[in-house]
Amino acid sequence: MSGILFDRITLIGIGLIGSSIARDIRDKGLAGEVVISTRSETTLKRAEELGLGDRYLTSAAEAVKGADLVIVSVPVGSSGMVAEQIAPHLKPGAILTDVGSTKASVIAQMQPHVPEGVHFIPGHPLAGTEKSGPDAGFSGLFKGRWCIFTPLPDTDPEALSRLRDFWAALGSRIDEMDPLHHDKVLAIVSHLPHIIAYNIVGTADDLETVTESEVIKYSASGFRDFTRLAASDPTMWRDICMHNKDAILEMLARFSEDLSSLQRAIRWGEGDKLFELFSRTRTIRRSIVEAGQDVDAPDFGRHALDPKN
Repeated sequence: MSGILFDRITLIGIGLIGSSIARDIRDKGLAGEVVISTRSETTLKRAEELGLGDRYLTSAAEAVKGADLVIVSVPVGSSGMVAEQIAPHLKPGAILTDVGSTKASVIAQMQPHVPEGVHFIPGHPLAGTEKSGPDAGFSGLFKGRWCIFTPLPDTDPEALSRLRDFWAALGSRIDEMDPLHHDKVLAIVSHLPHIIAYNIVGTADDLETVTESEVIKYSASGFRDFTRLAASDPTMWRDICMHNKDAILEMLARFSEDLSSLQRAIRWGEGDKLFELFSRTRTIRRSIVEAGQDVDAPDFGRHALDPKN
Protein backbone atom coordinates (compact mmCIF):
# COMPACT_ATOMS: atom_id res chain seq x y z
CA MET A 1 0.00 0.00 0.00
CA SER A 2 1.46 3.35 -1.09
CA GLY A 3 -1.21 5.61 0.43
CA ILE A 4 -3.57 8.16 -1.09
CA LEU A 5 -1.90 10.56 -3.54
CA PHE A 6 -5.11 12.11 -4.96
CA ASP A 7 -8.57 12.38 -3.42
CA ARG A 8 -10.34 11.75 -6.73
CA ILE A 9 -8.89 10.32 -9.94
CA THR A 10 -10.91 10.18 -13.15
CA LEU A 11 -9.95 7.71 -15.87
CA ILE A 12 -11.33 8.50 -19.31
CA GLY A 13 -11.01 5.36 -21.39
CA ILE A 14 -10.76 1.95 -19.74
CA GLY A 15 -8.90 -0.25 -22.21
CA LEU A 16 -5.62 -2.04 -21.56
CA ILE A 17 -3.77 1.00 -20.17
CA GLY A 18 -6.71 2.60 -18.35
CA SER A 19 -7.78 -0.64 -16.70
CA SER A 20 -4.20 -1.45 -15.66
CA ILE A 21 -3.91 2.00 -14.07
CA ALA A 22 -7.24 1.41 -12.31
CA ARG A 23 -6.07 -1.94 -10.91
CA ASP A 24 -2.84 -0.44 -9.59
CA ILE A 25 -4.69 2.50 -8.01
CA ARG A 26 -7.04 0.06 -6.30
CA ASP A 27 -4.34 -2.38 -5.18
CA LYS A 28 -2.00 0.34 -3.89
CA GLY A 29 -4.70 2.59 -2.41
CA LEU A 30 -3.56 5.65 -4.37
CA ALA A 31 -6.93 7.46 -4.51
CA GLY A 32 -9.84 8.21 -2.25
CA GLU A 33 -12.21 7.71 -5.18
CA VAL A 34 -11.82 6.47 -8.77
CA VAL A 35 -14.32 7.62 -11.40
CA ILE A 36 -14.36 5.78 -14.71
CA SER A 37 -15.77 7.08 -17.96
CA THR A 38 -16.08 5.55 -21.41
CA ARG A 39 -18.57 6.13 -24.22
CA SER A 40 -19.46 2.44 -24.57
CA GLU A 41 -22.10 1.34 -22.07
CA THR A 42 -21.03 -2.28 -22.58
CA THR A 43 -17.40 -1.50 -21.76
CA LEU A 44 -18.46 0.62 -18.79
CA LYS A 45 -20.61 -2.22 -17.45
CA ARG A 46 -17.70 -4.61 -17.79
CA ALA A 47 -15.42 -2.20 -15.90
CA GLU A 48 -18.00 -2.12 -13.11
CA GLU A 49 -18.22 -5.93 -13.07
CA LEU A 50 -14.43 -6.02 -12.68
CA GLY A 51 -14.63 -3.54 -9.78
CA LEU A 52 -12.18 -1.12 -11.40
CA GLY A 53 -13.64 2.05 -9.89
CA ASP A 54 -16.12 3.59 -7.51
CA ARG A 55 -18.37 5.45 -9.98
CA TYR A 56 -19.04 4.81 -13.66
CA LEU A 57 -20.27 7.39 -16.18
CA THR A 58 -20.63 7.52 -19.96
CA SER A 59 -20.32 11.32 -19.81
CA ALA A 60 -16.67 12.39 -19.62
CA ALA A 61 -17.80 15.92 -18.73
CA GLU A 62 -19.65 14.65 -15.65
CA ALA A 63 -16.85 12.27 -14.73
CA VAL A 64 -14.13 14.94 -14.40
CA LYS A 65 -16.08 17.18 -12.01
CA GLY A 66 -14.14 17.56 -8.77
CA ALA A 67 -11.26 15.33 -9.97
CA ASP A 68 -7.74 16.14 -8.77
CA LEU A 69 -6.13 13.99 -11.49
CA VAL A 70 -7.64 13.21 -14.90
CA ILE A 71 -5.96 10.57 -17.08
CA VAL A 72 -7.08 10.41 -20.71
CA SER A 73 -6.52 6.92 -22.18
CA VAL A 74 -8.13 7.10 -25.61
CA PRO A 75 -6.79 6.65 -29.19
CA VAL A 76 -4.67 9.73 -29.94
CA GLY A 77 -7.04 10.89 -32.68
CA SER A 78 -9.79 11.35 -30.07
CA SER A 79 -7.68 13.47 -27.69
CA GLY A 80 -8.91 16.85 -28.91
CA MET A 81 -12.57 15.85 -28.81
CA VAL A 82 -12.21 14.61 -25.22
CA ALA A 83 -10.36 17.77 -24.14
CA GLU A 84 -13.10 19.94 -25.62
CA GLN A 85 -15.80 17.96 -23.79
CA ILE A 86 -14.17 18.04 -20.37
CA ALA A 87 -12.47 21.46 -20.36
CA PRO A 88 -15.37 23.51 -18.89
CA HIS A 89 -15.79 21.00 -16.07
CA LEU A 90 -12.19 20.65 -14.86
CA LYS A 91 -11.62 22.17 -11.45
CA PRO A 92 -8.86 24.76 -10.91
CA GLY A 93 -5.64 23.10 -9.82
CA ALA A 94 -6.50 19.75 -11.40
CA ILE A 95 -3.79 17.81 -13.22
CA LEU A 96 -4.73 16.65 -16.73
CA THR A 97 -2.54 14.04 -18.41
CA ASP A 98 -2.73 11.42 -21.13
CA VAL A 99 -1.04 8.15 -22.14
CA GLY A 100 -0.83 8.67 -25.92
CA SER A 101 2.02 7.27 -28.01
CA THR A 102 2.39 10.52 -29.98
CA LYS A 103 2.97 13.75 -28.12
CA ALA A 104 3.22 16.72 -30.52
CA SER A 105 -0.17 15.87 -32.03
CA VAL A 106 -1.83 15.29 -28.64
CA ILE A 107 -0.52 18.64 -27.36
CA ALA A 108 -1.77 20.42 -30.49
CA GLN A 109 -5.20 18.83 -30.04
CA MET A 110 -5.64 19.23 -26.28
CA GLN A 111 -3.75 22.35 -25.19
CA PRO A 112 -6.07 24.92 -26.86
CA HIS A 113 -8.98 23.62 -24.75
CA VAL A 114 -7.22 23.48 -21.37
CA PRO A 115 -8.52 26.26 -19.09
CA GLU A 116 -6.24 28.51 -17.11
CA GLY A 117 -5.40 27.04 -13.71
CA VAL A 118 -5.47 23.42 -14.93
CA HIS A 119 -2.09 21.70 -15.17
CA PHE A 120 -1.82 19.87 -18.51
CA ILE A 121 1.16 17.47 -18.47
CA PRO A 122 1.36 15.13 -21.49
CA GLY A 123 2.62 11.66 -20.66
CA HIS A 124 3.33 8.29 -22.23
CA PRO A 125 3.85 5.03 -20.31
CA LEU A 126 5.92 2.70 -22.50
CA ALA A 127 4.04 -0.44 -21.56
CA GLY A 128 1.36 -2.63 -23.06
CA THR A 129 0.46 -5.86 -24.79
CA GLU A 130 -1.31 -6.68 -28.04
CA LYS A 131 -4.59 -7.14 -26.18
CA SER A 132 -7.22 -4.46 -25.61
CA GLY A 133 -10.30 -3.78 -23.50
CA PRO A 134 -10.86 -3.66 -19.72
CA ASP A 135 -10.22 -7.39 -19.31
CA ALA A 136 -6.74 -7.02 -20.85
CA GLY A 137 -5.36 -4.87 -18.03
CA PHE A 138 -3.46 -6.22 -15.07
CA SER A 139 -1.69 -5.00 -11.95
CA GLY A 140 2.03 -4.42 -12.37
CA LEU A 141 1.94 -3.60 -16.09
CA PHE A 142 4.05 -0.47 -15.50
CA LYS A 143 6.56 -1.97 -13.06
CA GLY A 144 10.09 -1.29 -14.29
CA ARG A 145 8.81 0.36 -17.49
CA TRP A 146 9.46 3.93 -18.55
CA CYS A 147 6.89 6.69 -18.35
CA ILE A 148 7.92 9.71 -20.42
CA PHE A 149 6.59 13.20 -19.74
CA THR A 150 6.77 15.99 -22.31
CA PRO A 151 6.07 19.01 -20.08
CA LEU A 152 5.08 22.35 -21.61
CA PRO A 153 7.34 25.38 -21.02
CA ASP A 154 5.07 26.81 -18.30
CA THR A 155 4.42 23.51 -16.50
CA ASP A 156 4.01 23.94 -12.75
CA PRO A 157 6.91 22.14 -11.00
CA GLU A 158 4.75 21.02 -8.07
CA ALA A 159 2.12 19.50 -10.37
CA LEU A 160 4.83 17.71 -12.34
CA SER A 161 6.32 16.39 -9.10
CA ARG A 162 2.93 15.03 -7.98
CA LEU A 163 2.41 13.28 -11.32
CA ARG A 164 5.93 11.83 -11.20
CA ASP A 165 5.16 10.49 -7.72
CA PHE A 166 1.96 8.88 -9.01
CA TRP A 167 3.69 7.02 -11.86
CA ALA A 168 6.57 6.07 -9.57
CA ALA A 169 4.00 4.52 -7.22
CA LEU A 170 2.83 2.42 -10.19
CA GLY A 171 6.41 1.17 -10.50
CA SER A 172 7.43 3.27 -13.51
CA ARG A 173 10.82 4.77 -14.23
CA ILE A 174 10.42 8.44 -15.15
CA ASP A 175 11.99 10.50 -17.92
CA GLU A 176 11.25 13.80 -19.66
CA MET A 177 11.64 14.76 -23.32
CA ASP A 178 10.80 17.41 -25.85
CA PRO A 179 7.57 16.33 -27.65
CA LEU A 180 9.12 16.17 -31.14
CA HIS A 181 12.11 14.22 -29.85
CA HIS A 182 9.74 11.80 -28.13
CA ASP A 183 7.86 11.26 -31.38
CA LYS A 184 11.05 10.52 -33.31
CA VAL A 185 12.30 8.08 -30.65
CA LEU A 186 8.96 6.27 -30.53
CA ALA A 187 8.80 6.12 -34.33
CA ILE A 188 11.87 3.87 -34.37
CA VAL A 189 11.42 1.85 -31.16
CA SER A 190 7.67 1.25 -31.40
CA HIS A 191 5.82 2.62 -34.40
CA LEU A 192 8.08 1.29 -37.17
CA PRO A 193 8.30 -2.25 -35.71
CA HIS A 194 4.52 -2.43 -35.54
CA ILE A 195 4.14 -1.15 -39.11
CA ILE A 196 6.68 -3.71 -40.35
CA ALA A 197 4.82 -6.43 -38.44
CA TYR A 198 1.47 -5.44 -39.93
CA ASN A 199 3.08 -5.44 -43.38
CA ILE A 200 4.87 -8.80 -43.17
CA VAL A 201 1.82 -10.57 -41.75
CA GLY A 202 -0.24 -9.00 -44.54
CA THR A 203 2.32 -10.22 -47.09
CA ALA A 204 2.10 -13.76 -45.73
CA ASP A 205 -1.68 -13.58 -45.89
CA ASP A 206 -1.49 -12.50 -49.55
CA LEU A 207 0.89 -15.27 -50.71
CA GLU A 208 -0.96 -17.52 -53.15
CA THR A 209 1.82 -20.15 -53.11
CA VAL A 210 1.54 -20.71 -49.36
CA THR A 211 -1.80 -21.68 -47.88
CA GLU A 212 -3.08 -20.00 -44.74
CA SER A 213 -3.02 -23.30 -42.87
CA GLU A 214 0.70 -23.72 -43.63
CA VAL A 215 1.49 -20.19 -42.44
CA ILE A 216 -0.24 -20.94 -39.15
CA LYS A 217 0.88 -24.57 -38.80
CA TYR A 218 4.58 -23.92 -39.41
CA SER A 219 4.89 -20.53 -37.73
CA ALA A 220 8.39 -20.40 -36.29
CA SER A 221 9.30 -17.93 -33.59
CA GLY A 222 10.09 -15.14 -36.08
CA PHE A 223 6.71 -15.02 -37.80
CA ARG A 224 4.90 -15.82 -34.56
CA ASP A 225 6.43 -12.76 -32.87
CA PHE A 226 5.43 -10.56 -35.79
CA THR A 227 1.82 -11.74 -35.43
CA ARG A 228 1.84 -10.67 -31.78
CA LEU A 229 2.63 -7.08 -32.79
CA ALA A 230 0.22 -7.24 -35.72
CA ALA A 231 -2.61 -8.24 -33.36
CA SER A 232 -2.53 -4.82 -31.67
CA ASP A 233 -5.57 -2.56 -31.61
CA PRO A 234 -6.31 -1.35 -35.20
CA THR A 235 -7.92 1.94 -34.13
CA MET A 236 -4.98 2.88 -31.94
CA TRP A 237 -2.41 2.12 -34.64
CA ARG A 238 -4.38 3.83 -37.38
CA ASP A 239 -4.38 6.97 -35.24
CA ILE A 240 -0.66 6.68 -34.43
CA CYS A 241 0.19 6.49 -38.14
CA MET A 242 -1.96 9.52 -38.89
CA HIS A 243 -0.72 11.58 -35.93
CA ASN A 244 3.01 10.81 -36.04
CA LYS A 245 3.19 10.85 -39.83
CA ASP A 246 6.37 12.90 -40.30
CA ALA A 247 8.54 10.93 -37.88
CA ILE A 248 7.21 7.58 -39.12
CA LEU A 249 7.81 8.49 -42.77
CA GLU A 250 11.36 9.60 -41.93
CA MET A 251 12.11 6.29 -40.21
CA LEU A 252 10.42 4.30 -43.00
CA ALA A 253 12.66 6.05 -45.55
CA ARG A 254 15.78 5.16 -43.57
CA PHE A 255 14.56 1.60 -43.14
CA SER A 256 13.88 1.30 -46.88
CA GLU A 257 17.43 2.45 -47.68
CA ASP A 258 18.93 -0.08 -45.26
CA LEU A 259 16.65 -2.81 -46.62
CA SER A 260 17.86 -2.07 -50.17
CA SER A 261 21.46 -2.36 -48.97
CA LEU A 262 20.66 -5.71 -47.32
CA GLN A 263 18.95 -6.88 -50.50
CA ARG A 264 22.09 -6.09 -52.54
CA ALA A 265 24.32 -7.92 -50.06
CA ILE A 266 22.15 -11.05 -50.33
CA ARG A 267 21.94 -10.79 -54.13
CA TRP A 268 25.72 -10.50 -54.56
CA GLY A 269 26.61 -13.02 -51.90
CA GLU A 270 28.43 -10.48 -49.71
CA GLY A 271 28.78 -12.74 -46.68
CA ASP A 272 31.11 -10.40 -44.79
CA LYS A 273 28.56 -7.56 -44.96
CA LEU A 274 25.78 -9.84 -43.78
CA PHE A 275 27.86 -11.22 -40.90
CA GLU A 276 28.87 -7.71 -39.82
CA LEU A 277 25.24 -6.52 -39.78
CA PHE A 278 23.95 -9.57 -37.92
CA SER A 279 26.76 -9.31 -35.35
CA ARG A 280 26.13 -5.60 -34.81
CA THR A 281 22.39 -6.04 -34.33
CA ARG A 282 22.89 -8.94 -31.95
CA THR A 283 24.52 -6.58 -29.46
CA ILE A 284 21.34 -4.47 -29.41
CA ARG A 285 19.45 -7.46 -28.03
CA ARG A 286 22.04 -7.90 -25.29
CA SER A 287 21.79 -4.21 -24.42
CA ILE A 288 17.99 -4.42 -24.09
CA VAL A 289 18.31 -7.34 -21.68
CA GLU A 290 21.02 -5.54 -19.70
CA ALA A 291 18.75 -2.45 -19.49
CA GLY A 292 16.05 -4.60 -17.87
CA GLN A 293 13.58 -4.22 -20.74
CA ASP A 294 13.41 -7.99 -21.34
CA VAL A 295 14.83 -11.16 -19.86
CA ASP A 296 17.49 -13.40 -21.35
CA ALA A 297 15.45 -16.59 -21.33
CA PRO A 298 14.34 -19.11 -23.95
CA ASP A 299 11.35 -18.16 -26.11
CA PHE A 300 12.26 -14.45 -25.90
CA GLY A 301 11.23 -14.28 -22.25
CA ARG A 302 7.65 -15.39 -22.90
CA HIS A 303 6.14 -18.50 -21.37
CA ALA A 304 6.31 -21.64 -23.47
CA LEU A 305 3.01 -23.13 -24.58
CA ASP A 306 1.43 -24.94 -21.67
CA PRO A 307 -1.43 -27.39 -22.41
CA LYS A 308 -2.89 -26.57 -18.99
CA ASN A 309 -3.41 -22.87 -19.89
